[in-house]
Amino acid sequence: MTFVQLIDCKTSRFDELNQLMDRWVELTQGKRTATHDLVGRDRSDASHFVEIVEFPSYEEAMRNSNLPETDRIFQEMVALCDEMPTFTDLDVVRDEQLYAANVRRLFDVMATRGDLPPLDGLMAEDYHDHDPSNEQDNIGMDAIRREMEMWRGGFDFAFTVEDQISQGDTVCTRWTWRGTHKGDFMGIAPTGKQVMMTGTSIFRCREDGKIAEGWWQYDRLGLMAQLGALDALER
Repeated sequence: MTFVQLIDCKTSRFDELNQLMDRWVELTQGKRTATHDLVGRDRSDASHFVEIVEFPSYEEAMRNSNLPETDRIFQEMVALCDEMPTFTDLDVVRDEQLYAANVRRLFDVMATRGDLPPLDGLMAEDYHDHDPSNEQDNIGMDAIRREMEMWRGGFDFAFTVEDQISQGDTVCTRWTWRGTHKGDFMGIAPTGKQVMMTGTSIFRCREDGKIAEGWWQYDRLGLMAQLGALDALER
């Protein structure tokens, strides 16, 4: 279970404290178990700071605390604070990356059977799509719907999300796509073949969570080979 520690402190020497944290990062390279560190300043009190440190588990946090470098830096940290820092230990019981959740919904919606559902709740009206297999980028809701309908007309398919990383307004997804070739696709008559390909997509989201821009990389050449489109070239 992910574990988070909140360190609450007051200091008028934040620049020195910040340098101290940089030194801790350097000294614990290859030893520390912390995975994410965030520091926030209180808008109503410029001397009040809260540090949020994330660990894979409570046990890993204790390993990190027992490092001699951590203990030494902590003692120096206390000397820079106006009063003794306080600690709050939290087991994370819910961790929802909302931008990532919207991207997962988009993959599900693209694969929906029947009519393509509305996309305005997921994508910006001026969405910009970058796909190296297209001569021009698709820009706007109508253009991306036409692109999706081309794929949906050629295949019954589904995505499996293999990995997903979210940072700031950007979500990177590694996926596997599996489909049945049921209709014309790029001039290839339906073959009924079961096909698959892997790919990675990066999406940028707006402040409201709607997807504003996307970049696709996938094995389209491998897909065409599975459909037999390269056989004539190999003869």
